[in-house]
Amino acid sequence: MTDGAAGPDGPAVVWHFSEDPSITEFVPHVAVTNPTVPPSVWAIDDAHAPLYWFPRQCPRITWWTPDGRPADVLGPTTAPRVHAVEAAWLDRIRSCTLYRYAFDAAPFEPWVEAEGQLVSATTVRPVSVEPVGDLLGLHVEAGIELRLVPSLWPLREAVGEAADTHGYEFSMVRMRNAAARL
Repeated sequence: MTDGAAGPDGPAVVWHFSEDPSITEFVPHVAVTNPTVPPSVWAIDDAHAPLYWFPRQCPRITWWTPDGRPADVLGPTTAPRVHAVEAAWLDRIRSCTLYRYAFDAAPFEPWVEAEGQLVSATTVRPVSVEPVGDLLGLHVEAGIELRLVPSLWPLREAVGEAADTHGYEFSMVRMRNAAARL
């Protein structure tokens, strides 16, 4: 599911994922999770789009190696990328209808706080919107290991340590929605 071909200065197309297929324009707003950032429209580049192959509110921790070697420091795997979600979210992942919005990348600029995320200070209209399809199947097709875990909390610190000591990249999304610590 990649077709945001890069131009000489970056991607030609950037993405936004939503469970709502009817958004006709995206207006800059202050994100609840980033209240210090000016009002923005958020998008993601092709390489980081798999971070959003989940229901919007699903908490997840992801880690990957930038060079494609197995991301195996947190358990055996041959996959270069691992996504972990709480097992309690499995039915919601299976039943979610997620849509991918495409935007012309021109009004966006990289958000310096996170690799692959882009922001626009202006209202943008999508070029297209399409259903993503089977979220579990997307992971399989992309060679991403999807782990179902009872709790994300043990991974929270371990992923940060792996990033520091082994050069992994990682993302933690919607952790405020994670189940209580065990």
